[in-house]
Amino acid sequence: MNLPAVRAIYAFEMARTRRTLMQSVVSPVLSTSLYFVVFGAAIGSRIPQVGGVSYGAFIVPGLIMLSLLTQSVSNASFGIYFPRFSGTIYELLSAPVSAFEMVLGYVGAAASKSTLLGLIILATAALFVPLRIEHPAWMLGFLLLTSLTFSLVGFLIGLWADSFEKLQVVPLLVITPLTFLGGSFYSIDMLPPAWQAVALANPVVYLVSGFRWSFYGQADVAVGTSLGVTLLFLLAALALVGWIFKTGYRLKA
Repeated sequence: MNLPAVRAIYAFEMARTRRTLMQSVVSPVLSTSLYFVVFGAAIGSRIPQVGGVSYGAFIVPGLIMLSLLTQSVSNASFGIYFPRFSGTIYELLSAPVSAFEMVLGYVGAAASKSTLLGLIILATAALFVPLRIEHPAWMLGFLLLTSLTFSLVGFLIGLWADSFEKLQVVPLLVITPLTFLGGSFYSIDMLPPAWQAVALANPVVYLVSGFRWSFYGQADVAVGTSLGVTLLFLLAALALVGWIFKTGYRLKA
């Protein structure tokens, strides 16, 4: 493995985060803090506990997952799209760097940034609501696995998009709505039976449910099912990335 190349790509992407600190870290943390203030304090005080957990604490895993998904996709998609836009991707493709090493550098950096952001938001949430984490190892596992999976999804979007506008289509019109409707602010059990069946068709439900279980030991679906769906996402994204580099789709045109 060409470790110097992987380190170079990884370091370049992490350095870009330091140059755009306000956009990459400060802005998502402030936006999420507003959710805690509005939903946790203003509205949460008027809502009964959900499964023995205060509403403000109940929405913390969902809000972290919301930021995690959007930032993972955004970081990875822009990271690979900009070299395509500027033409430097061809220098990278002609260098002694394999597709795996390229993906490892870009996706690894995006996943690292998203995981760090998730931990910062978690620490920020503790300032607003009382938190407990019953399964910290599972919490970190879901955090890392989700960051990696959706960084791969973002990498795919960056390869597919041929304009800056298209970079925003999937996050704004697909991922964000699915996250809001995926139990981030409520439990699926609160819905009528017919809508529960509809909600279970939303894959984000399984991600939020598994992550919330690691905090409070309660979930809308079995934790094993949540883990299985997340791993299925990961394998599907890896297969698509492999196909793109094998065929040269959007890379050799």
